[in-house]
Amino acid sequence: MKLILIVVTAVLMCAGCSGNGDDAHTTATTVVSPPPRQVLRAEFRDAPDYPFDSRVLNGKTYEKAKPILIFGPLDSTYREGEPVVIYFTVVHPPPMTGDEDKYRVRYMVDDDDMQWIEGEKQVWLWGWLPGKHTIRLELVGPDGWPARNGDFNIETREITIVK
Repeated sequence: MKLILIVVTAVLMCAGCSGNGDDAHTTATTVVSPPPRQVLRAEFRDAPDYPFDSRVLNGKTYEKAKPILIFGPLDSTYREGEPVVIYFTVVHPPPMTGDEDKYRVRYMVDDDDMQWIEGEKQVWLWGWLPGKHTIRLELVGPDGWPARNGDFNIETREITIVK
């Protein structure tokens, strides 16, 4: 009886491993490395006077007594290895120093971590990977939230980096 049980088990095991094609029950595993992660290097430089043009305000809603963040123009396309320069000005400037009633400016690239800009400095960003990217600039009030003023204080721009 033991012999019959061993033979039946051996036949079932062999039948389970055979198939119509070679390697019918083989799984191939391919290791795919993650895409390269963009790591930007930021340089903060003193900003020259930004030539404020009041035409930027035309047709937009805002309260004149509150601060307004104006994001300087960006080119839409940059070459790989070139810096992207973020510059801005604040019209009707609030206190940008001290701890009480302090306003700050922050930027985010491609929904990555936010970075803070102290004072009115230019930010030179190096290390872009080719493709489309978004840059968001916000004026943040003392309460830690963006200081909304009509159509201003939260600006988003899209750029393309080419090889």
